[in-house]
Amino acid sequence: MTPKILLVEDTPDIALWLGTALRQGGMAVHFATDGLEADRCLQPRHGFDAVLLDLQLPGQDGLSVLQALRARGDAVPVLILTARANVPDRVLGLNMGADDYLPKPFDLSELEARLQVLLRRHGRAKSSALRWGPLELQPETGAVHLHGQMLALTKREAAALRVLLESPQRTVSKETLHAEVFADEATGLDAVEVLIYRLRKKLETGAAQSGQPLNVMITTFRGMGYMLTLPSGQA
Repeated sequence: MTPKILLVEDTPDIALWLGTALRQGGMAVHFATDGLEADRCLQPRHGFDAVLLDLQLPGQDGLSVLQALRARGDAVPVLILTARANVPDRVLGLNMGADDYLPKPFDLSELEARLQVLLRRHGRAKSSALRWGPLELQPETGAVHLHGQMLALTKREAAALRVLLESPQRTVSKETLHAEVFADEATGLDAVEVLIYRLRKKLETGAAQSGQPLNVMITTFRGMGYMLTLPSGQA
């Protein structure tokens, strides 16, 4: 039981890169290389859980595919991927029924995170795991993996990370983290700072051990709290 994704992309290198990454992330990927093929794949009872849709396609452009899909009353989540980064194109795509919009070039971690948010929002996620790019937490067990490698976290560290993962792209206040992690224990807010410091160190160590860049970070927003972010320059 894995999410079934339709990837509509006519550039072979990009399609191969994305398809490989999504499959490694536990998704089943079906490819369409032009708009006509995509439209055929998206006929009623297609069974896809989400669509990654390029706009500049041969045969039939992506907006036409999207328009026909929504005209059939199909609410499958659609994430547009395109080199058209100007505001009018984004507004047009969203007004025609797209759920999200990611301009090229984009970071793979951000794509995976946005896709997971769409799947959860539409009740199409087949796994209860919380993900942000290469970071994954299993709520049932508290197990945390980074780039597929398990991190040795304490219960409090895992609890803090879960709170952050449950609020992607939103700031979580120090007070909220304290209430969620320390409950009624007689500890001050400084304990949250220490906890976040240790969590950051373990993320750095985990990335280094896996031989991968640290492409998920816990960023401090002074006076506001903490947020899971991508490294500067990779948005």
